[in-house]
Amino acid sequence: MEPKRQFVLSLLVSNHFGVLTRISGLFARRGFNIDSLTVGVTENPEYSRMTIVSQGDEYIREQMVRQLRKLEDVKVVRLMPEDNTVMRELLLVKVKLEPGKLSEIVEAANTFRANIVDLSPDSVLIEITGDKSKLEALIEYYKPYGIIEISRTGITAVGRSKNTLVRDDEKGSDV
Repeated sequence: MEPKRQFVLSLLVSNHFGVLTRISGLFARRGFNIDSLTVGVTENPEYSRMTIVSQGDEYIREQMVRQLRKLEDVKVVRLMPEDNTVMRELLLVKVKLEPGKLSEIVEAANTFRANIVDLSPDSVLIEITGDKSKLEALIEYYKPYGIIEISRTGITAVGRSKNTLVRDDEKGSDV
């Protein structure tokens, strides 16, 4: 039996109400959890790109792709290969500010190529974009300072080079 692995699905869907409900309902009916979900309008306002992160073995991955392709509002479904996909996530982390610690916090943010987006007498709000491991490393670094709160966007993904997610009638095939 193959172990559960994280996988990323990229979908091109109709950009109108109810689509997200139908897709999340499909996952719920099948008993699968959505670890991360991002949705946004594409270069064509008729469509939205949806990036779903979930877990499962090969059978579950294939089953989810097949079931999603049956939905009328889903135009393209692609299982994103890790080695040919750029995946990023945005993290906002509010760190407790103790007297004399500001320069350390700012220096670390610079090392991570993060931005200080808000500064108050008792906290620093840091913004960082990157892959999951970079964000996790930043969180681990700031834990000793005291993390007040965290907000994450979830993963968004785009294929490298010619690995493009477009409608079949705009390019020719959904590979």
